[in-house]
Amino acid sequence: MAAHEGTTNRVAPMEVTVEAGNAGEAAWLDDDGRPRRAGTFWTASAHIITAVIGSGVLSLAWAIAQLGWVAGPAAMLLFAFVTYYTATLLAECYRTGDPETGKRNYTYMDAVRSNLGGAKVALCGVIQYANLVGVAIGYTIASSISMKAIRRAGCFHTHGHEDPCKSSSIPYMVVFGAVQIVFSQIPDFDQISWLSIVAAVMSFTYSSIGLSLGIAQTISNGGFKGSLTGISIGAGVTSTQKVWHSLQAFGDIAFAYSFSNILIEIQDTIKAPPPSESKVMQKATRLSVATTTIFYMLCGCMGYAAFGDAAPDNLLTGFGFYEPFWLLDVANVAIVVHLVGAYQVFCQPIFAFVERRAAAAWPDSAFISRELRVGPFALSLFRLTWRSAFVCVTTVVAMLLPFFGDVVGFLGAVSFWPLTVYFPVEMYINQRRVARGSTKWICLQTLSISCLLVSIAAAAGSIADVIDALKVYRPFSG
Repeated sequence: MAAHEGTTNRVAPMEVTVEAGNAGEAAWLDDDGRPRRAGTFWTASAHIITAVIGSGVLSLAWAIAQLGWVAGPAAMLLFAFVTYYTATLLAECYRTGDPETGKRNYTYMDAVRSNLGGAKVALCGVIQYANLVGVAIGYTIASSISMKAIRRAGCFHTHGHEDPCKSSSIPYMVVFGAVQIVFSQIPDFDQISWLSIVAAVMSFTYSSIGLSLGIAQTISNGGFKGSLTGISIGAGVTSTQKVWHSLQAFGDIAFAYSFSNILIEIQDTIKAPPPSESKVMQKATRLSVATTTIFYMLCGCMGYAAFGDAAPDNLLTGFGFYEPFWLLDVANVAIVVHLVGAYQVFCQPIFAFVERRAAAAWPDSAFISRELRVGPFALSLFRLTWRSAFVCVTTVVAMLLPFFGDVVGFLGAVSFWPLTVYFPVEMYINQRRVARGSTKWICLQTLSISCLLVSIAAAAGSIADVIDALKVYRPFSG
């Protein structure tokens, strides 16, 4: 009874206008009149880990190979701290005003609108949604590479390592797209928490296999490979290539941690205070970034220790390992399952944005509002049409541009600074009224400018890669 009384305080204004028979419904609503949120520390952590530990973890050995034993691990620790710190600042901006009773901001754009306003809202929206669309296309390509690697691992096992075992990735992209059309009918973040938990388990599975194979290879080598400064100039590596690849490695590590573009949307699934959503989100961020960093350090460092300068850009699909082939298959299946969940985590904000706009524009349209619920799925004609079309477009672009991974690197470089650092810092300064010129203000601006320089440098490295890829580009050549 006490819990019921606690909730009625917040929804009392609604009870004045509803009939007595509906008063009980207030217990199922949050302070903003929306259905009660049920997310917890654990579901928020699962969403973050699903978003952060992408298959990019498998390219970290390559990144460390460019930087060496000193700069590589140092860069990982540095970006882990930056991501965690700016995420805690952003979590404070979920509510405007009081952290427990202030107005909720349902999306990243809403938070920017409440705290900064003006042209920055449109800028944030363009960067955020372009980045999310880019991630969706990149994940379609990454999943097809892993599916193709399963077939190649069996081929190598049967016919030997000299056989090229070539095949097209396009059929695998079609399969991935078909699966995403089904899962895209899950209406929102609240209903995909189970998918995030499965995906998080899968990410630990393939990361652990990559780590174990790296340790086994290191033991068979009789010691650690690699050097303090990374790949040496000469032997097929020019000084210009060394610079571009080092910049790209910094970028890869920085973006391997970023999840700020969906942080507010994840936070909006957490149940109402106490404790405040920002406290729960900060705890979830701390656990997730710490867990991710441990895995990144282990996988990246052991991969580099195993292969040294020859570390492939993907430990499990670049065939740094050929045997045991069945274990590689398990790992690549885990990558595909993880990417199915991660695709949904990153696309839900896009789906929600378009559907909110459509509902506001045509509130009486049955095409938009009428739903049929089947388990976790909520089927409406508009949702089925729009989300399926979105998945089809991302799949076709993935087929058309098999080097889109390089473009995603560029999008990540461009979006890292504004989404992960600039907007969280500026919103925090505005919300907490940090005095201009104070020590805290100077430190926050120094952090922002430093990360801007990293973003620019990484973008330059990515552009160089895109130019190289365009030289040998053939459409639908995946």
